Amino acid sequence: MAGTACYTAVTRFIDTCHEGLARRPPGATHPLRTPSALPAPKCDRPAGTGSTTQPADPVPHLIEKGTTVQLHTRTWGEGDRVALLVHGMMADHRTWRRVGPALAALGYRVIAVDLRGHGTSGRGEYTPAHYADDLVETLPAGAELALGHSLGGLALSLAVERLAPRRAVFSDPAWHLAGPAEGIGPEVLAQFKSAPKEQIRVLNPRWEEADVDIELLTLALWDETTALGLRPLLGSDLMPAAPVVPSLVQLADPSMLIDAERAALLKRRGFEVRPVPGAGHTIHRDDFDGFMASLEGWIQAPPVP
Repeated sequence: MAGTACYTAVTRFIDTCHEGLARRPPGATHPLRTPSALPAPKCDRPAGTGSTTQPADPVPHLIEKGTTVQLHTRTWGEGDRVALLVHGMMADHRTWRRVGPALAALGYRVIAVDLRGHGTSGRGEYTPAHYADDLVETLPAGAELALGHSLGGLALSLAVERLAPRRAVFSDPAWHLAGPAEGIGPEVLAQFKSAPKEQIRVLNPRWEEADVDIELLTLALWDETTALGLRPLLGSDLMPAAPVVPSLVQLADPSMLIDAERAALLKRRGFEVRPVPGAGHTIHRDDFDGFMASLEGWIQAPPVP
């Protein structure tokens, strides 16, 4: 499938289960093409090996089957108050380009990962359990805050008991992926790797230009076979039975992953639920101010000496 037909199929599937893009405006069409080669970013060393910044490996390594991996990380700020950030599918730590510094300004030491198959972390098996185990292998336990978006929210929910943060925030988490329309599935989603800049801009009209550019960079590094790992999850109920730690669920408006009925169920299970009015799935890029405002009471400045 190619050209406009492929684009239409991709955007229909994205409407139900894609991590990083807002819903397509009516009438938007653009053929797919292959982007030019792009350089790898610079990342910190894994959190457990020190804070020295070093160039990332240009070719991510392969992960031995059945093993966990130390993920590449990016750190903002310093100190004992730690915040953890986990991106969603197709993204990497650079999706947090505004959130990381904002939390650092509040006194947090912020650690953002590249999940396996994303950024410059290793390539291997792609299941929610593997994503969660990698988080536990890489990140420090006992952080003050842990925040996961979409696929990162799903991974965090499976790791949160072992990471034991004081608070957890799940931003439009991938806790329910509706089954795609006939003939459309993760294989089509994987084709989005070759999306050109104009298509990304049209699909995400509220993004700043810097985020459009970053999306191109992250797509160039993304292992699109991670999309195939979604297939066993389609139609499954992945919502936690109860929060392990005090937990906020932050929702797009409307959310294509957590509808009103599921949001009400999460409230009954003990989660606080806050929609961000008018925001698309990638809330922190669609409406950064609304994203930060919705965290009121869940993040805080350090105490005055």
